[in-house]
Amino acid sequence: MNYIGSKYKLLEFLENSIKQIVTDDALCFCDVFSGTGIVGTHFKKKGYQVISNDLQFYSFVLIRHFVKNNSELKFDQVNNFIPNYDETKSSLENVFYYLNNLPLIEGFIYKNYTSGGTVNQEFQRMYFSDENGKICDSIRNEIDTMVFNRLINENEYFYLLACLLEATDKRANTASVYGAFLKNLKKSAQEKIFLKPLDIVKSEKDNSVYNTDVNSLLKSIECGILYLDPPYNNRVYGDNYHILETVAKNDSPKIIGKTGNRFEKTKSNYSSKREVKKAFTELIQNAKAKYIFLSYNNEGLLSLDEIKDIMSKRGEYGVFHKEYQRFKADKSENRNHKAEKTIEYLHYVIVK
Repeated sequence: MNYIGSKYKLLEFLENSIKQIVTDDALCFCDVFSGTGIVGTHFKKKGYQVISNDLQFYSFVLIRHFVKNNSELKFDQVNNFIPNYDETKSSLENVFYYLNNLPLIEGFIYKNYTSGGTVNQEFQRMYFSDENGKICDSIRNEIDTMVFNRLINENEYFYLLACLLEATDKRANTASVYGAFLKNLKKSAQEKIFLKPLDIVKSEKDNSVYNTDVNSLLKSIECGILYLDPPYNNRVYGDNYHILETVAKNDSPKIIGKTGNRFEKTKSNYSSKREVKKAFTELIQNAKAKYIFLSYNNEGLLSLDEIKDIMSKRGEYGVFHKEYQRFKADKSENRNHKAEKTIEYLHYVIVK
């Protein structure tokens, strides 16, 4: 998934920098602004016990799969509900074939985010093709039906839901985020939504995932390595990924405006110039960790001096940095940015 602030291209920088600071007895990696879970999953692969959290529910769905699912899923009950079950194929193959060939319905996504579904509404939207809006609705409703009838377990539920989020995002008619849709269907948006299996990172560790306010969470958990990757600026993730939030929750919310944004939404204090310093200070003061690392770039709401002042009160402070390519969500957002690159800082403190 092409995600704002993704650390995919910075994983090597993060790992190498962290390894220079931590000792071998720091075996728990806590990633509390997880996003798509790319960093937590990376350290899971390295053998760490991982604790992940994100306030957005679509992010929780992704980390619930990538971080929490540790072994292959069996789907033992599929032969009880899939017609024409193919004994020559695995249970997983049967599940995907079944979901990819459901009768199409006109549900919430079709009725609010496709050209055909909004033709007589005040705001006409084209986030998806008509067909893909129906495919998303059909699969999402069927996943809920399957879990309601206890035909899949919790791990299988979040796995299928994560697969749907990934598949839906690949066919969205946007320039990466959901703050706007394109006027014409781009090539990838014309292709059908098609569920494909996601990787399962095997682990024997008891990994944990949360969907809650980070400042409250850090009062109640302990870890060796605390990794922080909060929003840098006033960009609201709930606005930029509101349709994924709706697909994840399947809650048919009240929506508003041309973009069809959710009327009720979550906003992090870390996206507020007025609140960010207070929230960050409280977080650092309450963190129960041996090492604290903070990813933050040179265009963030907090200055380098503010970060140093707050973190150094907990112990020995230091910082790494790396220049990298700017994330470009859409043309309108980047008109004010002349620089093609930005600087990623990895602040750290060895807690006394």
